[in-house]
Amino acid sequence: MYRQYSINSPNQRLDKPSPTIREDFEQREANFISPYGMLSAESRGRTRMEAPCPVRTVYQQDRDRIVFCNAFRRLKHKTQVFLSPLGDHYRTRLTHTLEVAEIARTISRALRLNEDLAEAIALGHDLGHTPFGHSGETALKEIYSPDFCHNEQSLRVVDVLERHGQGLNLTYEVRDGILKHSKGFGDIMPSDPSEIACTVEGRIVRFADIIAYLNHDLDDAIRSGVVKESQVPKDCKAALGAKHSERATTMIRDLIYSSEIQDSEYILKLSEPVADAMNCLRAFLYENVYRSERVHAEFIKAKKIIIEIYSYFLENPGAMKTKLSGMEMVATYHQEAPLDRLICDFIASMTDRYVLNLYNDIFVPTPLV
Repeated sequence: MYRQYSINSPNQRLDKPSPTIREDFEQREANFISPYGMLSAESRGRTRMEAPCPVRTVYQQDRDRIVFCNAFRRLKHKTQVFLSPLGDHYRTRLTHTLEVAEIARTISRALRLNEDLAEAIALGHDLGHTPFGHSGETALKEIYSPDFCHNEQSLRVVDVLERHGQGLNLTYEVRDGILKHSKGFGDIMPSDPSEIACTVEGRIVRFADIIAYLNHDLDDAIRSGVVKESQVPKDCKAALGAKHSERATTMIRDLIYSSEIQDSEYILKLSEPVADAMNCLRAFLYENVYRSERVHAEFIKAKKIIIEIYSYFLENPGAMKTKLSGMEMVATYHQEAPLDRLICDFIASMTDRYVLNLYNDIFVPTPLV
């Protein structure tokens, strides 16, 4: 049972209030978390000052704000790899996010770091991801801005678009981790220090993201018949394991046991054999899954749909504002935002099925009865 925190406790002086549950938990963190972890009590804080919660630490609050926001719920109908899959067991952007969060927590716990911070970053890292996965992101790069990227859009969601334009007012460390989680096809940890998260927990999410998608994208690709188990490179199987659970376990444990302290800094790293096998598996997925004829054909269709919707709203701004009139996402700020920015935010927020229904409403004639 929780200890009762009351100034009337018989074992304390009346002029010295007992610690809140949050303060007690922060003390537990200080006694347990590694010197390289981020203590909740030492956060750089929020953009807008808030009274501290008596029960939850700042990172626990951030986690809850993300889970209860609209953008998080929409992830269940956004593509991971396969567009609008009918099978019940294919991953969506939401299940990907949950897998990343679980991996990040496992690694953080083993390294005695702040699990709540890692989980909050992981849960928020893809909030700005477009419908139809990376095809939607590519479309917005072409028609809105070559600088558009889902990690910056995720930060925009939590800073601006949620809560009627007020944002979630998350802590600096969570916002920083969300912004710097993405690595594309380059090195997991970038060479540019400005692209690396300021906390070890934020860096863990970068590893957790790739560990998650390497395993579940391969799992879904085999399930769908895009590739066969026998096609997976033998060297990858030998180094990582033949099954999904074996591969994930190998990657996670290798990161935990290979990471080390160098010059008073905690360096996250993989052993050379595992790192090489993961790079080999990434190359295999890019060549045989993401760029496969079957997946790429759907990618082109989805991209075309988004481009046509964007162009339609650019030419018919009144139609878009009608669509937005009852939505929470941009209800407060949309009157001041440039039209192209507003359209980009609107499209990036959509789920796959919303885009398809919207395209049908705009471009498909309605037959007379």
